[in-house]
Amino acid sequence: MSRATELNDGRSTEGQKSAAPQAKKANLGFGRTFTSHMFVMEWTKDRGWHSQRIEPYGSLTLDPAAAVLHYGQALFEGLKAFKTRDGRIVMFRPDRHFKRMKEGAARLVMPEIDSDTVMKWLVELVTKDRNWVPSEPSTALYIRPTLVATEPFLGVRPSESYLFLIIMSPVEPLYGLTPRPLKLWAETKYVRAAPGGLGASKTAANYVASLAGSVAAKSKGFDQVIWLDAIERKYVEEVGTMNLFAVIDGELVTPPLGDTILPGVTRDSILTLAKEWGLRASQRRISLEEIVAADRSAKLQEIFGCGTAAVLSRVGQLAGDGFDIALPMRDGSYAQRFYDAITNVQYGLAPDTHGWLKEVRQG
Repeated sequence: MSRATELNDGRSTEGQKSAAPQAKKANLGFGRTFTSHMFVMEWTKDRGWHSQRIEPYGSLTLDPAAAVLHYGQALFEGLKAFKTRDGRIVMFRPDRHFKRMKEGAARLVMPEIDSDTVMKWLVELVTKDRNWVPSEPSTALYIRPTLVATEPFLGVRPSESYLFLIIMSPVEPLYGLTPRPLKLWAETKYVRAAPGGLGASKTAANYVASLAGSVAAKSKGFDQVIWLDAIERKYVEEVGTMNLFAVIDGELVTPPLGDTILPGVTRDSILTLAKEWGLRASQRRISLEEIVAADRSAKLQEIFGCGTAAVLSRVGQLAGDGFDIALPMRDGSYAQRFYDAITNVQYGLAPDTHGWLKEVRQG
C-alpha cells in the first residue's frame, strides 16, 4: 500500500482538519474537525506490525483493489479524552475499548493489536495534540482507532496486509450540548444484526446496515430507531447506535449481551454504578410488547440510550405500528443520575473510585 504525500490544505471545511488548534470553539458539532496529527502503523504477513509513526493528518492512498473496498474488512473504536477542572487531560476507560477492538479483530480475521503498544502511542499522540482538547463544558476529544484491510486482490479471503490508524476530533456530545429527548420509531422491517453475525463487534458493516432504517425513521419525523431482534421482531435490542436501558416499575433493564449487541463501555459503567448503588438491575430480554404494556399500566418510567459519543440520551417518544408512547422528563431520573455520575468522573468533578481514567502526562 502506498500513502499520499500531499496533505489537506488546512481549510476549515467539513471533513477536514482546521488550520490551527482551538481548545475552545463554539459549535464544534461531532466529527467534523480533526487534529493536526494521526498515528499510523502497517501489518503484512511476513513482517507483522511495523512502521509505527505519528505524522501530520493527511489523506491516504489505497489501491482500487484494496480488500476493504470490496469485502468490508473494517473495524473501529471510539473513545474520548477530557480536560478536567484542574487542567489535566484524561482518557475514559481506554483499556476497555482496546480489549473490545482486539475481540472484534479476531471476529473479522484481522491481526491482533497489542493494546500496551498502541496505548503508548495514543498517549504520545494526545500529548502532541493536547491543545486540541476542548475545555468548554460537555466537550471532549473524540478518538477514533481504525483497522482496515489493504491488500490489493479480488477474492474472498482474509487480507494479508492491513493499516491501523488513530485520528482525533474535538467534539460536543453527539446530539448537541443541550439535547432534547429523542423520538424513536420501532423498526420492524430492517434489522441491525442477526445471530451469528457481527453485531457484537464495532464493524463498519453494522453501521451501514443501520442506515436504511434510520433514514426511514427520519422521513417519518423521528430521530432514530429502536432495533428489534432479527428472528421474531419482538425483543428490543439497541437504540440507534447506542445500548438500550428501560426503567419499568423501579427495575433497570437492559438486553443481555450476545452476538447481536455491542458490549458498550458506557453500558458496563452504568451497570457497575447500579450495583454499587443497590438498584434493582437486570440484564434480560425485554419485548416491545412488555414496554407497551408497562406504559399502559403506568409502570414505564423511562427509556434511554447510552454510548461513548452521546454518553446518555433520554427517550421522550417511542412510536410504532399501533402505539405511541410519550415519556415526560421526571425529577431524579435514572438517566440524569447516571449521566451526572459518569461525566463528573470524566471531568474530574468526582473521584475516580474505579480506576476508569488514564491520565495523559503533559510534556
